[in-house]
Amino acid sequence: MCDITKNNFDFLRVLLAFIVFLGHLGTLSASDELKILKYSPIEIAVFGFFVISGFLIARSYERSSSLKSYLSKRIRRIVPAYLLVIFLCAILLSLVSTYSFTEYFSNSQVYKYLFWNSLFLNFKAPWLPGVFGNQAVNGALWTLKIEISYYFCLPLLFLLFGKNNKYRNISLVILYFLSLTYLNYFESADKISAAKQLPGTLSYFIPGMLIYFNFDQFIKNKNTLFIIAVTTVWIDMICNITLFSPVMIGIIVLYIAYSFKFLNNFGKYGDFTYGIYIFHFPIIRVFTTLGLFRDYNPYLMAFICMIIVVSVGICSWHFYEKKFL
Repeated sequence: MCDITKNNFDFLRVLLAFIVFLGHLGTLSASDELKILKYSPIEIAVFGFFVISGFLIARSYERSSSLKSYLSKRIRRIVPAYLLVIFLCAILLSLVSTYSFTEYFSNSQVYKYLFWNSLFLNFKAPWLPGVFGNQAVNGALWTLKIEISYYFCLPLLFLLFGKNNKYRNISLVILYFLSLTYLNYFESADKISAAKQLPGTLSYFIPGMLIYFNFDQFIKNKNTLFIIAVTTVWIDMICNITLFSPVMIGIIVLYIAYSFKFLNNFGKYGDFTYGIYIFHFPIIRVFTTLGLFRDYNPYLMAFICMIIVVSVGICSWHFYEKKFL
C-alpha cells in the first residue's frame, strides 16, 4: 500500500513554476538570444497545476471537519499572497511608470486595478498607468480566478455525486466530457480565452479528483497507465483534438508524483512555488522596461532575474505566506 502523503508534489510544483517562468522570460524579455525559451510548454505546466489542485483539494475537502474549515484553509493559502502582489505592484511599479508620482497616484486606473484585481477579475483592469506601455502587469494571475472558483465549486460537486464511489466516478466522467465539449467548441470557434475558463479547465481538475478517489487502483496499475497516457497524448496532438489528453496528462503528472522516491523531501525547506508563480511576471517586465536584457548580457540578466524571482518566492513564503497557515 502506497502512503499517499509520501509524494513529489513539492518538486513538481517548483518544476512547473520554472517552466512557466522560462516561457514568460522568452516572451517578455524581447531578447533574440532568449526567444528560444518561448517554446517552454507553459500551457502544459498550467494544466499540470490544475491536475495537482484537483487531487490535493479533493483530499483537503474530504479530510476537513466542516465546510467552514475547508474554505478557511483554502482561502488562507491563496488570498493573502495574492493580495500582497496586487498591492505591491500598484505601489512599487510607480517607480517605473512614465507618469510622475502625482500623476500616477491621482490616476483612477490605479484604484480600478486594485479593486478589480482584488476580486480576482484581472481582465477588468489588467494595467497600471504608464507601466509596461499600459500592457498587462501580471499575466500569470488569470489562473488564480479559476483556482479560487474551483475551491467554491468543489463542495457543490461533492453534493452532486455524494459519497458512493461508483456514482461519484460516473458523475465525474460525465462532467469531464461536458467540460471537453465546452473546451473543444470554443477552441474550434477560435475563442481560446473563453475555452480556458472554468468549464473548460475543469477537464484538468477532474482527472486529479478521479485519481484521488481511486488512488489504490491507480498505484497498482500506474506503470501501465503511464505508458498508455504518453501514447494517447501523442495521438491527441497528431489529431489536433482535446479528447483524452487532459486525463492522460493527469496520469502522467500523478505518476511522477508517486514515483522517484528520492524527490520526496524536496519541499523540506518550504513551499516557494506560489511566490515564484505570482511574482515572476512583473519582475521580468521590470527587467525589460529598464532595458537590462537589451543593454547587458541577456544570459547573465536572465540568471539574475531568476535569482531575484526565487529569492522573492522564498521571502514570500517565510515572512508572509506561512504566517496565515
